[in-house]
Amino acid sequence: MSKTLFEKIWEKHVVDTLPDGTIQLYIDRLYCHEVTSPQAFAGLRSRGLKPFRPDRITCMPDHNIPTLGQERPIEDPVSRKQVETLEENAKLFGLTYYGMNHPKNGIIHVVGPENGLTQPGMTLVCGDSHTSTHGAMGAIAFGIGTSEVEMTLATQCIMQRKPKTMRIVVDGKLKHGVTAKDIALYIISEMTTGGATGYFVEYAGEAIRNTTMEERLTICNLSIEMGARGGMIAPDEVTFEYLKGREYSPKGKEWDEAVAYWKTLCTDDDAVFDKEVHYRAEDIEPMVTYGTNPGMGIGIKENIPTVESVDEAGRISFKKSLEYMGFNGGDPIQGKPIDYVFLGSCTNGRIEDFRAFASIVKGRKKADNVVVWLVPGSWAVEKQLKDEGIDKILEEAGFQLRQPGCSACLAMNDDKVPAGKYAVSTSNRNFEGRQGPGARTILAGPLVAAAAAVTGVITDPRELMN
Repeated sequence: MSKTLFEKIWEKHVVDTLPDGTIQLYIDRLYCHEVTSPQAFAGLRSRGLKPFRPDRITCMPDHNIPTLGQERPIEDPVSRKQVETLEENAKLFGLTYYGMNHPKNGIIHVVGPENGLTQPGMTLVCGDSHTSTHGAMGAIAFGIGTSEVEMTLATQCIMQRKPKTMRIVVDGKLKHGVTAKDIALYIISEMTTGGATGYFVEYAGEAIRNTTMEERLTICNLSIEMGARGGMIAPDEVTFEYLKGREYSPKGKEWDEAVAYWKTLCTDDDAVFDKEVHYRAEDIEPMVTYGTNPGMGIGIKENIPTVESVDEAGRISFKKSLEYMGFNGGDPIQGKPIDYVFLGSCTNGRIEDFRAFASIVKGRKKADNVVVWLVPGSWAVEKQLKDEGIDKILEEAGFQLRQPGCSACLAMNDDKVPAGKYAVSTSNRNFEGRQGPGARTILAGPLVAAAAAVTGVITDPRELMN
């Protein structure tokens, strides 16, 4: 019987099926960070249990760590307590722990792939919705709650209902200046934030096949923002080349055997999805959001929609969103003044994102009215951008690099956008207060962020590109 990529991996990990259809699913790797794990570890201790397979668990603080002064103790008492608790639990249970200033520390969804911990065919979970990032490598990866973190720690299994399957096909070639972030924001704007609820999405088509590994990580990262359980892309030569030689990747004969298996991880030609959606790459422009959810996105040269253009059922929330943002329907988004720019997060904190940002700011200067936070997704990213001289380009343009961490993606650390201020952010969510109480977030890709950083207003990056 023909199967989708998702079905091939899912069925290989089914341990048991309960009478009501609930699946006991084996998990290959659990990623733990400091926010959603304390109660899970407390549950283990209260029941006198230990992690079932400690070698399959990787712990790392990222949400609460500061991006300046990491060589000093964390000043915020709540953040410090959460980070210290994760370290204590990792030591108590003998788990791999990459703490602050460790060479492998950073954002867990950046560090996992770049070290080869994430591999095709795996099932991966973390107490974080953007675990969907790892699906870019041909894996089933999704976020779980704290009680499920405890379940995975104790049994290396989780109880799940099998989601429906969806294939999103993006055919054709992207236009100049359009990035993977723009693909994702375009799809979400078309699908809406609930359009993929109940589905696990496979991305396919010419435009997807032509992406790099890091671009695929960006696309799958945002799957959750349209309601999907997760997103994935079939592994291919791009995937294999990315993984080859990484620390935790198979070596020698085991590598050859792994690649032979990974090549079988593709959707069969006549496999049937529960739903299929098609888009044309040529229709995608550099994207920005104008509202308070990632589905409220438009091409950068478009005008903000008017209330009349919105379905009547959604007009009250639409008006509330525009009021929060201080925008008027019908106005152009391009040219709007901004106050902050954030490059980073598990969405756009990788080396390719810094290369893209640097390509725009090279030979230019940071706008005087803008505060810019440039935050590598890991220490490995920081080292690479320094090795490539990107740090010098940024410094000459008036920018300063910060230390790795989740930073201004969410208001859990010191990097908070003040109330009423506008931030062009390469992160994944623009909810009210996401970047700080009263902060106004405009989601965009690294090229749009760079253009805003040097002009002080929302600017089409293609106007600054050679």
